[in-house]
Amino acid sequence: MRSISSSIVIAAALALSACSNPSGMGWGSGGAGGIGGAASSDPTSAAYFQETVGDRVLFAVDESTLSDTARATLEAQARWLMSNPEYEAVIEGHADEQGTREYNLALGARRASAVQEFLVARGVSPARLKTVSYGKERPIEICSVEACYAKNRRAVTVVTAGLGS
Repeated sequence: MRSISSSIVIAAALALSACSNPSGMGWGSGGAGGIGGAASSDPTSAAYFQETVGDRVLFAVDESTLSDTARATLEAQARWLMSNPEYEAVIEGHADEQGTREYNLALGARRASAVQEFLVARGVSPARLKTVSYGKERPIEICSVEACYAKNRRAVTVVTAGLGS
């Protein structure tokens, strides 16, 4: 019985440590797309895209409409993607913890689609873009105040070097 309790405590500690990852939970939540060792000073690297171009845009409550700030970030993303055709991207849609799981999955999908449509309109091939919605399942901030909610209402563009080519 004691080993079961120890196992539960260890599993809980590991789960909580994943929550403190500032770029999200796991490999696909706004990280550098699995490209290891690329310096963020290299303008053709996924790290540069994430840190300098900007890999995420934020949304208002219950909205999937792009703000002027989001459009400016997406313009830079589109330019980078057009200059680096060897990369593909997965656009992740996220929501805050308010509302049902189903509602937030649909909202995350609308947010990811809004980003995809913007990038395609700027010349990025739709064949290079995929979308996924995580709804409220992958928050980057966990607390029940507006400051946290605002960070979780986002779409993240995760670039990867031509894995599907």
